[in-house]
Amino acid sequence: MTNDVIRLLGRKDLFIQGDDAAVYGALIADCRFFAGYPITPATEVAEGMALWMPKLGGVYVQMEDEIASIAAVIGASCTGVKSMTATSGPGFSLMQECIGYACMAEIPCVIVNVQRGGPSTGQPTEAAQGDVMQAMWGTHGDHQIIALAPKSVQETLDLTIEAFNLSEDYRVPVILLLDAEIGHMREKVVLPEVVNVKVDERVPATIGPDKYRPYRTGFTRTSKVPEFAPFGSGYRTYVTGLTHDKRGFPVTTSADVHEELVRRLIEKVQDDMDVIWYHEDLFLDDAEIIVISYGTTSRPAVSAVKMARKSGIKVGHIRLITIWPFHYEKMKELLKNAHTIIVPEMNLGQMVHPIRETVGKDIKVISAPKIGGAIHTPYEILKCIEEE
Repeated sequence: MTNDVIRLLGRKDLFIQGDDAAVYGALIADCRFFAGYPITPATEVAEGMALWMPKLGGVYVQMEDEIASIAAVIGASCTGVKSMTATSGPGFSLMQECIGYACMAEIPCVIVNVQRGGPSTGQPTEAAQGDVMQAMWGTHGDHQIIALAPKSVQETLDLTIEAFNLSEDYRVPVILLLDAEIGHMREKVVLPEVVNVKVDERVPATIGPDKYRPYRTGFTRTSKVPEFAPFGSGYRTYVTGLTHDKRGFPVTTSADVHEELVRRLIEKVQDDMDVIWYHEDLFLDDAEIIVISYGTTSRPAVSAVKMARKSGIKVGHIRLITIWPFHYEKMKELLKNAHTIIVPEMNLGQMVHPIRETVGKDIKVISAPKIGGAIHTPYEILKCIEEE
């Protein structure tokens, strides 16, 4: 719990890296199992968890590779323990089959992906945002995950806590999309007061397999999230990645069973989009040009927008915090008055695609890519704005 972490640290104000912030966020969220394999630039997450898990009664295991790491995390979660792993691009690629398994079997888990330049081994020490599409579509079949992208070290801590909450609430893998810049950047972080921390605990199973849990507080729709009976709780459980019925038993040849299952797995998240889709917007009231960014790129993007406003350009900014699922309806409403959208990304254009799908041919969408490890400067984004 938060007070345990503060007590052991002896203070609430820290000056730490983003990787360390993910560690403290996980600890505050009651994560008590970590399995991982060292990989730049995410190794500090594993190091931090190795230090802290024994102090808080948790378990740290260094596995032989990333496939084993995510498999161990899924297994630990099945016993009722909040579990996490951390990796970067090559390791994230290896985890994709097990991420799909966790989606199908509805196993809560958190994956911290500190992105680096790719493909393949690429640039181990350089930042990128190249795993955005892989986060959503890396595993096969129709499914739905949740992915969050922090812009600062403080927000890394806060969103790690929220990642665990979302994972427990929806029984789904949640991916925290950092990058090497945020992961290795040092900034002041304030640990939250105990009374201000919302930590969602796993709801114990009390009833039969056809019963579903209530949604998050304040939401009234009928839930599509089943209760979770962990191993050793006295319930007979059957966990499979095969298409299965409401009892959890495989039924692999029925189109009706498959469609009912897969649609529920997607709808349990998408039905609650208004609650789980987080964003920030700035200067949208009169904006004719809108810059859309996420993660590290949002920092120079906001600076560029403010400089452009001083020059009299009617430009606004939207920062995506929830990357997936993508809220098409909300985005369409936010963008309706613009004639141009600029999307700076540390890749050759990934999030630009759902944005183009949102507005169609009605609004001009410009990709402003940058790869190689260096982040955009405010002046590079400002130039894109001025040219429109």
